[in-house]
Amino acid sequence: MDEDFDIPAAEDMMNDDMDLPDESAVLKVGEEKEIGNQGLKKKLLKEGEGWDTPDNGDEVEVHYTGTLLDGTQFDSSRSRGTPFKFTLGQGQVIRGWDLGIKTMKKGENALFTIPPQLAYGESGSPPTIPPNATLQFDVELLSWTSVKDICKDGGIFKKILIEGEKWENPKDLDEVLVNYEAKLEDGTVVAKADGVEFTVKEGHFCPALARAVKTMKKGEKVVLTVKPQYGFGEKGKPATGAEGAVPPNSTLQIMLELVSWKTVTEITDDKKVMKKILKEGEGYERPNEGAVVQVKLIGKLQDGTVFVKKGYNEGEEPFEFIIDEEQVCDGLDRAAMTMKKGEVAELTIAPEYAFGSSGSQQELAFVPADSTVFYEVEMVSFTKEKESWDMNTEEKIEAAGKKKEEGNALFKVGKYVRASKRYEKAVKYIEYDSSFGEEEKKKAKALKVACNLNNAACKLKLKDYKEAEKLCTKVLELESTNVKALYRRAQAYINLADLDLAEIDIKKALELDPNNREVKLEYKVLKEKIKEYNKKQAKFYGNMFAKMS
Repeated sequence: MDEDFDIPAAEDMMNDDMDLPDESAVLKVGEEKEIGNQGLKKKLLKEGEGWDTPDNGDEVEVHYTGTLLDGTQFDSSRSRGTPFKFTLGQGQVIRGWDLGIKTMKKGENALFTIPPQLAYGESGSPPTIPPNATLQFDVELLSWTSVKDICKDGGIFKKILIEGEKWENPKDLDEVLVNYEAKLEDGTVVAKADGVEFTVKEGHFCPALARAVKTMKKGEKVVLTVKPQYGFGEKGKPATGAEGAVPPNSTLQIMLELVSWKTVTEITDDKKVMKKILKEGEGYERPNEGAVVQVKLIGKLQDGTVFVKKGYNEGEEPFEFIIDEEQVCDGLDRAAMTMKKGEVAELTIAPEYAFGSSGSQQELAFVPADSTVFYEVEMVSFTKEKESWDMNTEEKIEAAGKKKEEGNALFKVGKYVRASKRYEKAVKYIEYDSSFGEEEKKKAKALKVACNLNNAACKLKLKDYKEAEKLCTKVLELESTNVKALYRRAQAYINLADLDLAEIDIKKALELDPNNREVKLEYKVLKEKIKEYNKKQAKFYGNMFAKMS
């Protein structure tokens, strides 16, 4: 707008109770609708592009022509040949503009009819706009630059200069690579650096950088307006090395570019196996348990000593192993299941998931006890173990039987966690048997019973009594007179202190098999538990009545 006639904010009419426009209103060309309920009308003259509309804080660029209802033109950016720029929702223009332009798409042309209370009210804007005038603006939204209040407290405003790629943003554990330049409000450069790498959670330079990068995409370039609480606060910062001094309570302008980042993930819930992606892999597929994988790998100690190197020497084939067969350390096994083909990752594995408290002689060096180890791994390729949905009925029953035998072998050597997984997988193969023939259903039922019973035994060994109880209940739903299921469920109930339920199962088991030695012994254990419980109850109530008397 020209210098002698900007559209000023009608500040005396702005308040927090004003209704927002109805942004959901969809208009066709030539159609007019009211926006909100304060008399603001919008007529669509030309459709815009896409679905996005600007938001409060965004810097918008428009062409417009303003007229009175009788057609008298009082201003036009088109006549001047210069688009008008302003910040939306900041009171820099009349309220009708702030509300109306929020509903427009890029390239859209609309005619707004703005009542006095959303324009210049009773006073007007002499000499061109009379009091209580309803105005019309023919507005074309040329473009806008997104400006976001990223902390929602006015502490950091982010203006996007160059849009980034895709949709992902860095997370707290990720390592980001950035370029930045920080200036004071007078333009003095206080810091400048290219190719700086830092962990988001740990931050760099000032708190604003870490906050901002978490909202950015790869390749995005922004300008940050940083208030003191996210800069250097009341104390400021003295000059250090190549960085200039920041006076107390200074607002900073920071040009920030997110070049790239390395994704860091926690493979285990206890954060003792961490993976940092150095190169993204292809597609979405990852190995499953039982998959055959081919990798290149280098294993190192904290001091840099290489203890294993496979697949990197000229003419050497990649190292091949089967997931969850204990052919590599547990941490490497778990991490490999999260990798895509072609992915290169750096693993940090704590002793509990590496070689433990005893250490291990590896190919090139000895790994001392309680060592954290580091691997660089490239997933060259993998062949997934066949899933149940890729099998016919015969293959499912065969696969379930094989997993059951593997589970039995692991149980015998005390590897209860891995045995439990085998039994679970066996049951999954034959879980849905609606397409099975009668003979196949019988085989599947026998396998379900055996695997759930054996898995319940694993859970009892692992002290997971609730899960043991559930598995036994599944068996009893198939075979209500299964003595082993009653016996193991009774064991679970005893450890869960459900003594009444344990007694019901024990008695039923003895009715079915009166000479079962194991059940008889468990009944003795149960009777002792009940006796002990009754003594405690008697003592408790005795003390209570003594206090009352």
